[in-house]
Amino acid sequence: MGYEWLFFSLLFIVAFLYASVGHGGASGYLALMALFGMAPDVMKPTALLLNLFVSLTAFLQYYRGKHFRWNLFWPLALASVPFAFLGGLVEVNDEIYKKFLGVLLLLPVIRFWFFQKIDVVETKEADRAILFLTGALIGFLSGLIGIGGGIILSPVLLLLHYTNQKQTAAISALFILVNSMAGLTGQMTRGIEWSSGMAGFVAVAFAGGLLGAWLGALKFRQSVLRNVLALVLLVAAIKLLVT
Repeated sequence: MGYEWLFFSLLFIVAFLYASVGHGGASGYLALMALFGMAPDVMKPTALLLNLFVSLTAFLQYYRGKHFRWNLFWPLALASVPFAFLGGLVEVNDEIYKKFLGVLLLLPVIRFWFFQKIDVVETKEADRAILFLTGALIGFLSGLIGIGGGIILSPVLLLLHYTNQKQTAAISALFILVNSMAGLTGQMTRGIEWSSGMAGFVAVAFAGGLLGAWLGALKFRQSVLRNVLALVLLVAAIKLLVT
């Protein structure tokens, strides 16, 4: 893979920005790997592995800030984990996967451009049935595509007024962690390929995630960088959809 310096620079930025809002960054990692021509069989497990490190870092920072709500998390996780494992067992044709990923990458674009300023002053009591259904659907998609699902869960929680921004970040981070573990386990049962530069990927993503989670918990604002990231994701989505 050429332009390693550019890839690692963008990887650091992606991990930093996603962790700052409680996300693992899989959709961003997948976008980068797609832009740099990596194969889907390598992309999915790589994104999930990076998710483990970054989402754990984000969760610890937001948990320390007392933003985590267990009563909302456990129904989501209970439904999502088995479905993420099942999704990881499913093999998808490379061309279909790329098109599906292209559509999926539009979600974080919407998240960063339209949901970064939304906050909830008064939260509502959550409907447990909705939480179970949401967890199951996002979980299966997470294992199938190689994401943690936080980029989908976050706007859902905010739109339903179940959580505010900080609570959303805390719940999403742990949700991403358990889904990534389940999806990766499912993929490992049928054999996976790792990139030769995996150690470097993990080191760079972990460093970016650590800094992003710490600054995010301190209400650090990165609106310009988020807009740049959204633009990168949009370019990747268009590339996957039209080529």
